Amino acid sequence: MGVLCPDRGLMACVALDWVVYMSNLDDVTRLSVLNALVNGNSLRDTERLNEVHRDTIMRFALRIGEGCQRLHDRLVRDLACALVDFDEQHSWCGKKQKRIDPEKDDESTVGEQWTWASLDRTSKLIIAWHVGKRDAANADRIVADTRARLVVMPQITTDGCPLYEKPILYYFGYSVPYAQMIKRFGNSGGKPGTDAEKYGVPKGVDFIQKRAVFGSPDLAKATTYAIERSNLTNRQWNSRLARRTLCFSKKLENHKAAIALQYVYRNLCVISRNMRITPAMAAGVTDHVWTLSELMVTALAEPEGEKPRISELFIPKPPGTSRELPNGRGWLRSVTG
Repeated sequence: MGVLCPDRGLMACVALDWVVYMSNLDDVTRLSVLNALVNGNSLRDTERLNEVHRDTIMRFALRIGEGCQRLHDRLVRDLACALVDFDEQHSWCGKKQKRIDPEKDDESTVGEQWTWASLDRTSKLIIAWHVGKRDAANADRIVADTRARLVVMPQITTDGCPLYEKPILYYFGYSVPYAQMIKRFGNSGGKPGTDAEKYGVPKGVDFIQKRAVFGSPDLAKATTYAIERSNLTNRQWNSRLARRTLCFSKKLENHKAAIALQYVYRNLCVISRNMRITPAMAAGVTDHVWTLSELMVTALAEPEGEKPRISELFIPKPPGTSRELPNGRGWLRSVTG
């Protein structure tokens, strides 16, 4: 693969040969690299499996990840989702938050990075996502992006994070059925200072509590299990989110590209076991299961396009006795309790 260079050494020449090789890579090898990335392999694992230099793999992953984001913006819009869940998932770039030096590091791109996401619980489709800090600005951004992709008023469920309340009220209005599912973790007798103590289920109290925030949500349907299970899949299939490894992202742009690739791959290519179709098919976004080759070719060729824009929401009639309010403001119905 390389020859010994007196002034640079064997490994330098090998790395150079790999970069040159990737520039003229055939589609079969590109597909093999992509298959390794979407199935939880790190850059170095992919490098060893395919004999392609990791820097070249990263450039390819960055390009296809950005293409997947553009492809998602074109396909996922005008959705009629009945149940929408929001959640955020912790990760970091470069270094952990406690090791940041304010004088040397850019805190916007280094340290804690949260993956904000919304999910259609019926189809398991990832509606929107955004990577950023855990603050009000990024909560506003994920709610706005989700709202722009919907045409029917959904029932919304989140955990107890208070950052969602203001943007949900602003973008959906008071008529939105919005509920929170709050898990009351506490000391369950585990060893002090361990996860068993921090995340233990307390005895003698209700572990899960639900409350209506806006509108009249059906609390029996208020749960975040689907998006929490989606977050678990993320950590399983995306090595950059795996805990206690060296696979974490070093640059924010690479991290965002990996997140976009993983979500679009799951939406279009992965058949849900309980539905036997992909989430995109269940949501009416596409009519067939995308192959990995089709995803690669389409994402690499996807041009820049416009983001979805917010349009008027249709508010469906709730079950039971109800009366429509004037000016399309929703429905008035009686509830018990």
